[in-house]
Amino acid sequence: MIVKSLDHLKSISNKIADKISNNDCIFLIGEIGVGKTTFTRSFINYLQKKNEIKETEVLSPTFNLLYEYEIKNLKVMHYDLYRIKKGKELDELGIFKEDFDSIKIIEWPELVEAKVKNRLEIHLSYSDKNNERKLRLSGHGKWKDCNENKL
Repeated sequence: MIVKSLDHLKSISNKIADKISNNDCIFLIGEIGVGKTTFTRSFINYLQKKNEIKETEVLSPTFNLLYEYEIKNLKVMHYDLYRIKKGKELDELGIFKEDFDSIKIIEWPELVEAKVKNRLEIHLSYSDKNNERKLRLSGHGKWKDCNENKL
């Protein structure tokens, strides 16, 4: 699928947010600057608005590794694993070891070896046109039938 604008990406993130539930996981895969944090910002702000909570600033957790957002009965944990270079460092974070009742959004998930049951992988890449992006979905568990045509 070609994402033609920020509004188009926002629309996609909103549709996914409408289908998300606790213990689901979103892997965001793509190069620097391709739109992973922009997707997450739209996703979190949409859930906040939908739950009548003031929208907050959603930053990339590149240096903190994790930002958490409490949205009524949802907890969104936004990880950025860009600076993680070894699986051992990832293990120390305990992303999947603790029993968190939360939605996990993980940028740069390449080192994640855990087999996350309900996982949606969103692959973003640059397009030939400057303001457009290519988007491909790959689902597992409850997301297995989710693809670009079924949003």
